[in-house]
Amino acid sequence: MENRTEQQEAILADIIQKAEPFVQQQLEHDHSGHDWWHIDRVRKLSLVIAAKEGADSFVCELAALLHDVADEKLNDSKQAGLDKVEHWLRLHVSDSGVITHVMTIIATMSYNGGQNPPMNTLEGQVVQDADRLDALGAIGIARTFMYAGSKGSMMHHPEKDFSQHAYRATGKSAIYHFYEKLLKLKDLMNTAYAKELAAVRHQWMEMYLEQFYREWNVDDK
Repeated sequence: MENRTEQQEAILADIIQKAEPFVQQQLEHDHSGHDWWHIDRVRKLSLVIAAKEGADSFVCELAALLHDVADEKLNDSKQAGLDKVEHWLRLHVSDSGVITHVMTIIATMSYNGGQNPPMNTLEGQVVQDADRLDALGAIGIARTFMYAGSKGSMMHHPEKDFSQHAYRATGKSAIYHFYEKLLKLKDLMNTAYAKELAAVRHQWMEMYLEQFYREWNVDDK
């Protein structure tokens, strides 16, 4: 982790303070589970994991704050979202190395059906882990159904096979998303501390699914 002077730390804190209202404004109308509170949880998780793993906390926090501003689900295209974030960074960050680092993290951190390359920096691994942790456990379950509802998708469709559908295809059920993504995330964590947290959250999801199927099949024994 880089050592910085008090003056440098004050400059970085000012950047973070400016990023917060920008992100809140960009995501204030989101109802898909990618709202400000998701961002705030990912930011907090990133800082906790960064401290445990010795990563640069500023880069982690800034990337965590900005990551969903660029999400292709919330923009006309992935590139449009990335351009929006890069424009903001160039207005507020003078260090080109930080800009490049943050943009690289944001461009490659999404799950994308498991097709994106692995993160090549510790900071990228930290932020990716934090974002994936927020897709697990009780919060992850709530966000899954929130996203499905926002897209008009069904809760569950036991007679339909979605396995041949593309990852970004619409119309898949909320329950199917557990199998195409959420239950795979535990084994995709990068850092040791995130793996510990993921194991607990993964177990909660498995317990939830067991109870869900009992109730769905009216088999409350």
